[in-house]
Amino acid sequence: MLDIYTILKERGSLSNLKVALVGDLKYGRTVYSLLYGLSLYNTEFALISPPELKIRDDALIDIDSKIRISYHENLEEVIDYVDVVYATRIQKERFPDPVEYEKVKGSYLINNLLLSKAKKELLVMHPLPRTGEISHEVDSSPFAKYFLQTRYGKFVRSALISLILNK
Repeated sequence: MLDIYTILKERGSLSNLKVALVGDLKYGRTVYSLLYGLSLYNTEFALISPPELKIRDDALIDIDSKIRISYHENLEEVIDYVDVVYATRIQKERFPDPVEYEKVKGSYLINNLLLSKAKKELLVMHPLPRTGEISHEVDSSPFAKYFLQTRYGKFVRSALISLILNK
């Protein structure tokens, strides 16, 4: 809900978006809720991850007919096309073998050079904490929306609590 609220607040609409999901698509729970939520709005997704962290096929069963998906290993392939980049950290704690984590650690870096090829109104989002997938130089750019996401989280949680507690 928070991520959808952030996109709605910052873009003014949820319809017909092109969204790049980048990073750990296999284990990242926020990725799945965003896919399901945006499947109601004619969204096109570019899924970008190392092969080891590709989204699980069973995760798309209920929504595969509602969305368009393309698979990539490089964000640069779609950076000029997408409206939203939703990055996730590669979760070290999910790897039973540290060697496997080391193979994929640092697979992606979103920096100002990459973003210079993006649409001016691109949103860069991240559920935080980040662990190196977004360069700190991006923090002061107009693309960075991850700190706003955090702020909006207070509003969304407050609204939900109010709805639940106030009959």
